Amino acid sequence: MTESERLRKEREHQEDLQRLRGFRPMDDDFMRSLFKKNGDLVQLVLRIIIGKSDLHVQSFETQADMKRVTGARTICLDAYATDTSGKKYDIEIQRADRGAGPHRARYHSSVMDVENLDKGQCFDDLPDTYTIFITEKDFFGEKEPIYQIQRMNLTTGKSFDDGAYILYVNGEYRGETDLGKLMHDFNCTNPNDMQIDLLAQRTRYLKESPEGVSEMCREMEMMRDKSRAEGRAEGRAEGELKKAKQTALNLHSMGLDVASIAKAVDVSVEQVKQWLAPVSV
Repeated sequence: MTESERLRKEREHQEDLQRLRGFRPMDDDFMRSLFKKNGDLVQLVLRIIIGKSDLHVQSFETQADMKRVTGARTICLDAYATDTSGKKYDIEIQRADRGAGPHRARYHSSVMDVENLDKGQCFDDLPDTYTIFITEKDFFGEKEPIYQIQRMNLTTGKSFDDGAYILYVNGEYRGETDLGKLMHDFNCTNPNDMQIDLLAQRTRYLKESPEGVSEMCREMEMMRDKSRAEGRAEGRAEGELKKAKQTALNLHSMGLDVASIAKAVDVSVEQVKQWLAPVSV
């Protein structure tokens, strides 16, 4: 390792330590680390949000990739859990309102359905699913602690009862209830300020113990490496697109029609038309 590389790594390490001090459970990267290998904490959070003190988590994973349908948009769930009755839970931390829109919630819910029904199974075998968005702000602005979304028969006024539930948890809510305490703690950077012991203990471990700090620094380094790799990939893709555009312009100047150009550079006809818009097509 060169001296400049060593200095860069040391600078990045100090920056990571600074970031770690400012992390809250409301930050999705930190929340995933809080939940990782900690089923008791996942279970506690679900019990408080769902309102069932006897809910028992059977299995869970963080950063669960949903890739079952080839060609469909994939998503990575912050936390994905199954309880002992077979119900499925997707817990998402959404700090920005634009990431918590109704269509995104609908897509998350539908992806869980696809993941949990195999070929030949009866539709009635679909498990109940809960898509839970914990939002930093009050997404609907009505000052309610939780907004529960469920399909209903508008003609009869009764629940459609399809087993799909979407919940928005108001991260601004405070109160003496367990949910109020949970949302208070989700916004704390200091474990000493937290009211829920299990969450405070896990936060203290990741922020203050040598083992926890090392674990978090490794996670942040991996995220940084992934971001750099994605940036390089985007750069290559952008370069290839620029090259394809120039080729398209050259072919157009030679008199080739739009459809033939699109086939030659392997892009859509609409894309070629956009490139040629300043030019006479």
